[in-house]
Amino acid sequence: MPNADTVTRIARYGVSGVLSALTHLTVGLAAAVLLGLPPVPASTAGFAASVAVSYLLQRAWVFRSDAAHAVTGPRFLTVTAAALGLNTTILWVGADLLGGPYAVVQVVAILLIPGLNYLLNSRWTFT
Repeated sequence: MPNADTVTRIARYGVSGVLSALTHLTVGLAAAVLLGLPPVPASTAGFAASVAVSYLLQRAWVFRSDAAHAVTGPRFLTVTAAALGLNTTILWVGADLLGGPYAVVQVVAILLIPGLNYLLNSRWTFT
């Protein structure tokens, strides 16, 4: 059973994830609907916008890291790049190949990726 600190950190991670996901989804949908971008580029724009929100919240509030930005920044970007690759693959398969609705496929991707990110960021990025 996780201790109270771990439960608190996971709860904070959840809140930061929701804020990041809302940024991702809002910017992605705006790019798709307002700009007419195809699903993968629209999602990529949303993902890029959510990176700053996610990094700042995770470093300062979730993991409360005092490691230098020169260390945590590149590590966070490495984890983020892996997540972007996974997100792009899910969007390409779900929306482009299978013809699923962008919003539904994006929500599926947003639900799958955070667990992997938490493990990598808690054990490597912000240590």
